[in-house]
Amino acid sequence: MTTIVPLNPEKLRLNIDPQNLGFQKLSQLETEERPLVAQERAVQALTFGLRMENPGFNIYVAGINETGLSELARSYVEEVAEDTHLLPPYDCCYVHNFRNPDMPSGVELQKGKGREFKKDMAELLDELKMQIPKVFESEPYISQKEGVIQTFNKDRKDVFRELEKKVRENGFILQSDQSVMMVVPAKEDGTALTPEDLSKLSEEERKDLKIKSEELHRDMGDAMRRIQNSEQSVRRRLKDLDRELVGQTVDALLEPLKKKYESIKILRGYFTDIREDIVRHMDDFRPKNEAAPALPFTFPGAEPSFTRYEVNILVDNSETKGAPVVIESNPSYTNLFGVVERKAQFGALLTDFTMIKSGAIHRANGGYLLIKALDLLKWPFSYEALKRALRNRKIEIEDPGEQFGLFTTKTIKPEPIPLRIKIVLMGNPFIYQILYNYDEDFKELFKVKAHLDVDVDRNEERLKQFMHSTKALIERENLRDMHMSGVASLIEFSSELAGSQEKLSLKISDIADLLREADFWARSDNSELIEASHIQKTIDEKAYRCSLYEDHLHEMLKKDILKVSTTGRVVGQVNGLSIYDLGDYVFGRPSRITVNIALGKEGVVNLEREADLSGSIHTKGVMILAGYLKALFAADRPLSLSASICFEQSYGMVDGDSASGAELFALLSALSDVPLDQGVAVTGAVSQKGEILPVGGVTRKIEGFFDICEARKLTGEQGVIIPEANVRDLMLKPKVIEAVKQGKFRIWAISRVEEGMEILTGRPSGVCGPDGSYPEDSVFAKVNDRLIKLAEEAKSFMQRQEEGQKSNSTKNQGGEK
Repeated sequence: MTTIVPLNPEKLRLNIDPQNLGFQKLSQLETEERPLVAQERAVQALTFGLRMENPGFNIYVAGINETGLSELARSYVEEVAEDTHLLPPYDCCYVHNFRNPDMPSGVELQKGKGREFKKDMAELLDELKMQIPKVFESEPYISQKEGVIQTFNKDRKDVFRELEKKVRENGFILQSDQSVMMVVPAKEDGTALTPEDLSKLSEEERKDLKIKSEELHRDMGDAMRRIQNSEQSVRRRLKDLDRELVGQTVDALLEPLKKKYESIKILRGYFTDIREDIVRHMDDFRPKNEAAPALPFTFPGAEPSFTRYEVNILVDNSETKGAPVVIESNPSYTNLFGVVERKAQFGALLTDFTMIKSGAIHRANGGYLLIKALDLLKWPFSYEALKRALRNRKIEIEDPGEQFGLFTTKTIKPEPIPLRIKIVLMGNPFIYQILYNYDEDFKELFKVKAHLDVDVDRNEERLKQFMHSTKALIERENLRDMHMSGVASLIEFSSELAGSQEKLSLKISDIADLLREADFWARSDNSELIEASHIQKTIDEKAYRCSLYEDHLHEMLKKDILKVSTTGRVVGQVNGLSIYDLGDYVFGRPSRITVNIALGKEGVVNLEREADLSGSIHTKGVMILAGYLKALFAADRPLSLSASICFEQSYGMVDGDSASGAELFALLSALSDVPLDQGVAVTGAVSQKGEILPVGGVTRKIEGFFDICEARKLTGEQGVIIPEANVRDLMLKPKVIEAVKQGKFRIWAISRVEEGMEILTGRPSGVCGPDGSYPEDSVFAKVNDRLIKLAEEAKSFMQRQEEGQKSNSTKNQGGEK
């Protein structure tokens, strides 16, 4: 029999000696310019993805939130953005499209030029309002205008003089009645004939007057048409004069702008169009009649609008250093891609290019946009629109409601803007796998994966990084300085969080929360430094806040409502250990596992599976037990037994294989009829070859069983069997370690089933000899004898059944005769 020695207390927890840290206070640690984070793999992927300019190499940062996912991505993106960028960021503006007003023109200007362009256009408008009225008041304009008008007046007088002469020569005069001009027969004294005078004329004379009148009316009509044509010509000449002189003024004002922005192709056409529009609407710039009464309210269009000459700056990068970095925490469609706003006026919804508002993708254009994947997927339209923008490499501002007929009012459709951007999605690795496997676009657009680890090997370099990061956090959040004992305890907590003495956790948010709470307890103690006692106080207080369910379970165990024995020996019964994960709190508890043996062919029966309460991994673990028995005891004969395994008082799903070792021990006990020590609990998986395999949550499982034993009084014979490979994972509470030091509690580490059976039974397991037999009185010898007996009983039972069937068949045949 091999003697398995319990573990020494030194192996039950990582203990950091504060004296070895090299400082009394954390502030004495030499400050690094930028504390490193032990995420080299993710950082390398980020660096590659951020500097890779080819399309499709956007980045997905995969990790859990506790690893500081957002903070790490943001800090490295900002660092790269300061150093280099895809292209210099542009200012983005929209201006009126004079050729197609429903499609405002997008203009990209060099960084800082957008504000300057808007100012230039505002100054141009002010100058136009000042200079154009002066054109109409200038001496050259007035002189030329008067000359044209005088020429027209002279021509009109000549026409009327010629017409009047002809009229008089034919015995008529011209008379006008308001706006009507008539040819009237006249006397010799030049006065118009009266009706009495006309009645005295002969028929021949009246007929002659009528002929002359008609002819003169035709002449008068020709004269009036000549005057109208002359008026039209004058108006054209005056309009041309206005256009010529206003055009000269506008050209003079526009020329500096044309030269200043001549390198921008779209503005060359824009300045041509704006020149034509100003000349066409020059009357808007004329002085208004100040004597006109003011209306109590203004109708749309009552006053000239100069909005079309304004500049809408969508993105102003004048203050941006390096490439823009934008973090969008609420990636709705409008927050990402902008919106065309509307305003209600006299019952109608109106809009124009000045009401175009930018989205995050506009502000990040030429740089980097960071979005949490889950936030993006929660919003309708956002994810598909983002993929479409990346594929087409342009930003389009659309109203998604229009696609579903939610809006029927007319709106504008801004011209698309070229897209040059690097998208950094941040999220759970599970989301990455779903998108990668089920979305063809995703794998083409997000070709770089930066995967954050949750823990890292603990060594001198990692410890240094950890302490520098801790110091940076304390300085950033203005927390109290840390005593060396507090730093040592924090390192131990990090290893406990990682679940291994050999690792450090990278769950930055959990560590930061611990420091914040420890700072609170240090302040409550009027302590200038965060010490080990404050770290422990924080851990204890959080555990107390979250452990209500655990306390209820312990109460039921104490009251024997939940049946778990911690003393005595019982055949076919063992204490297995399981984990309860409530999200914010994890604890272990013992569960009674029992096995019953009977004659049969069913083999090992998992009662949890029969009741649909067994997960697939637990079911596989139970099936492994049958494989182990066959390999060890049924190589040359069938395994004839029916063994039922049950988690007693288990009313929920059971999964995982960490109880398969305990189940095997209970099974071997039931087969050998050798009782197991109920003061020893077991955790560990088992292989078909009899190896005890490592499992998770070993620390919490031990503490859970210890708490029950402590509540019922420690006997010195109690303890827990764990896999040898899990020794490095132990981070037990000080009270457990103290009990081990005092010999009140023990922990054994095993690698084989045989070792565990010897601890639980107090007798040798037995080694199979060359003849296939086991040492007398060993556990395996008893198991082997029992299985042989069951096989013989099964064979005898089958023979009796066959003989009975033959006897019944013979009797039946005799009866037939």
